[in-house]
Amino acid sequence: MEIEDLKTFVEVADAGGVTLAAARLGVSKSMVSRRVARLEAHLGTRLFARTSRGTVLNEAGATFRDYAARVAAEIDAGRETISPAGELRGRLRVAAPLSFGPTHFAPILAQMAREHPQLHVQSCYTDRFVDLVAEGFDCAIRVGTLSESNLVAIRIGPIYGKFVASPDYIEAHGSPETPDELLDHQALLHGAETWHVTDGDTIVTIHPQGRFKADNGVALVAAALAGIGIARVPDGLTNEHIASGALVPVMTRHPPPPGGVFVLRPPGQYPSRKVRVLIEMMTACFGGET
Repeated sequence: MEIEDLKTFVEVADAGGVTLAAARLGVSKSMVSRRVARLEAHLGTRLFARTSRGTVLNEAGATFRDYAARVAAEIDAGRETISPAGELRGRLRVAAPLSFGPTHFAPILAQMAREHPQLHVQSCYTDRFVDLVAEGFDCAIRVGTLSESNLVAIRIGPIYGKFVASPDYIEAHGSPETPDELLDHQALLHGAETWHVTDGDTIVTIHPQGRFKADNGVALVAAALAGIGIARVPDGLTNEHIASGALVPVMTRHPPPPGGVFVLRPPGQYPSRKVRVLIEMMTACFGGET
């Protein structure tokens, strides 16, 4: 039984089909099909039902999937233990935020690929919260605050932000000084959300209102630059605009509390060395103030 056949079977099972599994693995669909067929021949049973909706696990496949995933993880862990120091192989599939990923995190992934020529790095930049297991990611980089989940979260470092608005908006609507005054202004929202502001040692929760929403921090900055309202965004997206005077900090006595940069991975006993190396590299870059 080939380890690649086991890994491919798990990928097809989690992806829900050959085409998506092939894209995740970086191989042809015919290669995926051959590996699955070879595993089924070795086991003497079918693992998938081929339907008009695609490839789905049958009862035998659903039973075997967890065993195959554990065996593949154990073998990967064993390989890492005996590999030459520093050598990384295989695939690292990472989800990163679209707002910060290409500018702040992509250089780290590129450095990692340069230092480890046998490593295949696949990154996906989206502000959507991906399902790490179902979509086949080794880990995700997330910024801000985390909601409850069964994922393992490693905090890399803090990330700071401000409330900002354009000079035109402030001239037309004034600059809020307190959390209560902020409620009278147009908020640029990431979704249906609450905002947290600091009041001395206390964190106050408010429910802002606004007519502009976006699921991307860069889009919220664009709306702030256009004078539509007040945005709450990380400093890394606004420093340049504040320096030029295109945006102005507001609520400076009541800033938002700091968030964090996190690496999330699926729960499991053996975090891969690829993920551990990524965490180490990110901590070296972002372990201080961001």
